[in-house]
Amino acid sequence: MISDYPHLIDLADHPVSWWNGLLELGQEIMKNPALYANSCRGKIMGTLFYEPSTRTQMSFQTAMLRLGGTIIGFDNPQTSSVAKGENLKDTTKIVSGYSDVLVIRHPTAGAAKAAALTADCPVINAGDGGHLHPTQTLTDLLTLKCEKGRLSGLTLGLCGDLLNGRTVHSLCKAMACYPDNHFILISAKELAMPSYIKDYIRAHGGTFEEMTSLEDAIPKLDMLYMTRVQRERFDDPAVYDALKDTYVLDTKKMKLAKPDMIVMHPLPRVDEIEIAVDDDPRALYFKQAKYGMYVRMALILTMLQSKKKTELLSGAVHPGIKCANEKCITRKEEYLPKSFIGKGTTLTCEYCDERLLLKH
Repeated sequence: MISDYPHLIDLADHPVSWWNGLLELGQEIMKNPALYANSCRGKIMGTLFYEPSTRTQMSFQTAMLRLGGTIIGFDNPQTSSVAKGENLKDTTKIVSGYSDVLVIRHPTAGAAKAAALTADCPVINAGDGGHLHPTQTLTDLLTLKCEKGRLSGLTLGLCGDLLNGRTVHSLCKAMACYPDNHFILISAKELAMPSYIKDYIRAHGGTFEEMTSLEDAIPKLDMLYMTRVQRERFDDPAVYDALKDTYVLDTKKMKLAKPDMIVMHPLPRVDEIEIAVDDDPRALYFKQAKYGMYVRMALILTMLQSKKKTELLSGAVHPGIKCANEKCITRKEEYLPKSFIGKGTTLTCEYCDERLLLKH
């Protein structure tokens, strides 16, 4: 299916040259913000935040306001008709009809793509469950470009909840597209990186290793990306409690790191970074959040000016097959076409990227 609008569902849907253009525009806006103060005058951004958010929601709002535009939407679905049982399609259809660009965050994997199927304006994925978070990745890329001076030839450590962390999934996929990057994946076995992300790194020529010790990994790193163990991604509270304090970055571990290693975090943090680390000049997570505002300004401008059409579904519809991922949007919004890529006994869901092995 081809949409008449440009969308940002997954960074991988756009060429690296497009990403680089956004980063360059973000840097230009940082240097000359006054030049862009009225770029979106008369434009409306709709925001559908089905999940709590501070940085993503407010940085999008601030970005649109700094560009001269206005905002509608909700930050709590219980204050909208969603509380009455309205499905995603109907909510999206209505709000996109009022808006020039639509930003959606949803707890269910594939929700942004599902919304884009029927939206009447460009859709930006602001996080879909534990799946993807492309605008956080753009934030991370801009941070790395400004602070390290390059996006290639880096050793990147990702630590914490790599199973449910949409930020690390998106970042790995993006950085694998730049040459000579090496990933060190640091997690408990129960929270290891999904196989489809590791396959993506391999397919794009990247290399990775998996470790369970942060102390052993940190001396090797140019960048350490810490993540929290996310309570909201666990169905069993006991499993969360057993894993929540597995990795904590403190000043003692920072002494093992290179003098120019930087620490990033998508935030919010709970206790995975000791407060004392904030005083280390290598701790860049608060500065990283500000970079996010500038790159989202660049993204909004690009989406509103682009005439590009977006291919959303390219596989085949299998009406009798369910996605194996119980957290996929197709399991909740059953009207959606069950579209899969692949042939034979292995299919991949086009919404959440979950693999499905068919029995003979």
